[in-house]
Amino acid sequence: MKTLDLRSDTVTQPTDAMRQAMANAIVGDDVYGDDPTVIELEQQAAARLGKEAALFVPTGTFGNQLAILGHCQRGDEVIVGDDSHIVWHEAGGSAVIGGVQLRTIDSLNGAIDPHAVQRKIRHGLDIHEPKTGLICLENAHSNGRVIPLSNMQAIWKIAQTEQVPVHLDGARIFNAATHLQVDVKEITQYCDSVMCCLSKGLAAPVGSILAGSHDFIARARRLRKMLGGGLRQAGVLAAPGLIALNTMTARLHEDHNNAQMLAQAISQIDGIEVDLDSVHINMVWFRFTREIDAAAVSAAFSAQNIMVNPPEHGLMRLVTHWQISEADIARIVAVLEQLMPQA
Repeated sequence: MKTLDLRSDTVTQPTDAMRQAMANAIVGDDVYGDDPTVIELEQQAAARLGKEAALFVPTGTFGNQLAILGHCQRGDEVIVGDDSHIVWHEAGGSAVIGGVQLRTIDSLNGAIDPHAVQRKIRHGLDIHEPKTGLICLENAHSNGRVIPLSNMQAIWKIAQTEQVPVHLDGARIFNAATHLQVDVKEITQYCDSVMCCLSKGLAAPVGSILAGSHDFIARARRLRKMLGGGLRQAGVLAAPGLIALNTMTARLHEDHNNAQMLAQAISQIDGIEVDLDSVHINMVWFRFTREIDAAAVSAAFSAQNIMVNPPEHGLMRLVTHWQISEADIARIVAVLEQLMPQA
């Protein structure tokens, strides 16, 4: 029986084409700047993202923290949504690496109020106060929702007026562009720098991209080296990254369609509640409306060779990706249908 892994889209394995590209990659020493495959990836990524330059980095967290370090001075303040990846899932790196403090703002489904952002900006004119060094946004949000462009535009205008840079955590930015049916540059026009993952739904085994101005990326390249991210024959990783960028981005609608199909199906099961309006990308969040044992849920899926993260406080997430097909949806739904009568 085929193993299905719905814990996240971080579990995606490289495609056969990616494995072949890795084997055949032309490589050099990237710290010297002479790995031709890395150079090609960075140039193509910068063009796709609408920025002057780009840098290949090991992970999305690395890229976000590199951006904070590159934009800010120690002691600066970073305005960010309270439910953002940078706050919740980057191990406090902003304080440890960047020496900054995070000034969080309540969000509504991942979107932060532009007026709240404006009220939080501080220019350090008072010697008691930190200076706002950066505003961080996230799109698509890790809650699975896509932030409206109007929200990003409003914050961008404020940032421009206040002369504060904006960084976009765009780990799943191509998912966001797919949902909005726009070119990705329609999103990145509202930020000074952007990080996007080549792994996750794009299936590269390793790597993310940080993009911005020539000066910003030159500084980031030096900081990457300082943090131990200087890569050598990295073309073997950049080669699947090129496939992720040019091929896998074009098929994300399939994952979104499968997530919609899954959400619709499980919403019909008594005892399960799904907010269908929140299924924007490849994530399906749902709540058990009856009391149910998390271990029993995990065991039921495991018995059918399906890997999931157990529910927390009754809330559970299933994530589709290129290795979850339309034909697999019925098998996933059947587990929940059989499970709920036992609840």
